[in-house]
Formats: sequence, structure tokens, C-alpha cells
Amino acid sequence: MGKPTLVVLAAGMASRYGSLKQVDGFGPHGETIIDYSIYDAIRAGFGKVVFIIREEFEQVMREKFDKKLSGKIEVDYAFQDFNLKKFGVDREIERTKPWGTAHAVMSAKDKVDGPFCVINADDFYGYDAFKKMADFLTNDVNDSHMSLMGFELGNTMSDYGYVSRGVCEVNAEGHMDSVTERVNIFYKTDDAGNKKIVYEENGVETELPADTRVSMNFWGFTPKVFDIALSLFPKFVEENGDNPKSEFFIPTIPDYMVKEGLADYRVIPTSSKWFGVTYMEDKPIVQESISKLVADGVYPEKLF
Repeated sequence: MGKPTLVVLAAGMASRYGSLKQVDGFGPHGETIIDYSIYDAIRAGFGKVVFIIREEFEQVMREKFDKKLSGKIEVDYAFQDFNLKKFGVDREIERTKPWGTAHAVMSAKDKVDGPFCVINADDFYGYDAFKKMADFLTNDVNDSHMSLMGFELGNTMSDYGYVSRGVCEVNAEGHMDSVTERVNIFYKTDDAGNKKIVYEENGVETELPADTRVSMNFWGFTPKVFDIALSLFPKFVEENGDNPKSEFFIPTIPDYMVKEGLADYRVIPTSSKWFGVTYMEDKPIVQESISKLVADGVYPEKLF
């Protein structure tokens, strides 16, 4: 089996070039978060990276990555657009944004021919996560056995406001029973001065343990998921075509596969600390965290 492929969800990236978090500099030489993800993927054993982007920004992305990554990892690009016909939907629907993360993954179906993982462009996952995923995709994955990285909720929080996370129900075999999107997860200090994590839903606050496994959109797949997504997407469009904000999200696919008995999904535990910039106040914390990793020798001062 060849080396696995890294698929990076970056369709919103180049359109905001130089202004928002996807291309903000966090490393000592202005490295972006995506630079660290690719660096970790290369040393973990990935052989190819596919950026899912908007076609009009291909040149910008090639200028940024092709030369820098030449000889280190194969680079390719897939385009997320509004053409529904290539996914079996004979309709034209006016939208201002594409159809979501699962739709983005479908856009890469002709660029991937073996095991692959999907990540967000603007999330810092850490080497441990990439290494464990690469090992799984090299040794264990098949069409009925796939995976997601299970981060500890306490390692994914912001001190500055609410976050949304996919909270995993994990069974005794370490497999995913379900992933439930919980919005409004935040820190709260009780009357005794203890800091805890809660989520609010319909006015009710429920505590979540800090070691609760959550999905940060880091999935391990085979190309079988393209077939599943293509079978589900036309119905999704039929039911949601009149809602311009509707999105076909990645967890829809694993959830369907698990419930239909088509595959199980191993929740691979990682103690890596996730970094992200949900709020502007998070940026200096991420910069400081990366600076410490560089100082500790986890990363070189200059990546490429």
C-alpha cells in the first residue's frame, strides 16, 4: 500500500488572503498554521497533499506552496464550486457559499485513489495526531473500518468565549457510536471557585468532563466515502435546496455508515493540544504556544 494522502479543506482560504486567520502568521518566520500541518504530515509519512480550494485562487495557492513543497510531498488541487451536475444533481441553485465540508471532500474524488485523511486548513493538530492517523491509514484502514482523531475537550477550549465541538460517544471497543455537534461550550467557574466545562442547550447547562473525546474534523477514510457521499448528496439538495445556509457536513457520512452497519469508526485518542483562533484574543496564545514548541525543539525555527 502506498503512502496516505492528506486532504486539506481550504476553499475559504485564498479568498481572504493576507487578512484572516487561515493565512495569518503564527511561527517565527510568519509560518501559517497550515504550514505546520503539512510539515507534520510529511514527517508522519503522508505522500501527497490535496488542497480543496476555489478555482480562481489556484495561481495564488501554487505560488505559495508548489515551490516550497517541491521534492518533499506531491501537491495537487481540487476545486469546490457550485456545479451540482458533476454530483448527479440536475439543478442550478443560486448560493453565495458552497455546500459544506462533505461537499468539499466530494470535490477531491478524482484526486485521491487510496486511504486519506481530511483536516481543516486553519486548525493546529500536532504531530502526535498526524503520526497516529498515518499509521492507521497505512496498516489498519479498510472500507468497513475507518477513523477519526479524538481530541480531549479540555485541550481544545478557548478562554475567550464559546466554541462548538463534535462530542463523540465512544463504545467499549473504542469505536464511535455517534458524533453530536454541541454549540455554546464554554468554561464556567462554580460557587466554590472550580473551573468546569459546560455546554448550553435550550437554556440548560450540562457539564462535560475535560477528557471527553471530541472531533476536530480530522477523519481517516478510504475512497468508499465518495460513493456514500454521492448517494446521500442528491437527497440533501432536494430537501435543503431552498435554504441558502444549509450545508452538507462531513459527520453526516460517518453517522450514516455507522447507523447502516456499513463501517465502524475508531476514535483514535490523542493528547495533542489543538490550537485555533476562534477569537482574536486567541492569536497571541497560539503564537506563544508555537514559540514554545520551537524552543523545545519540536519544530525547527524555519520549517521549509
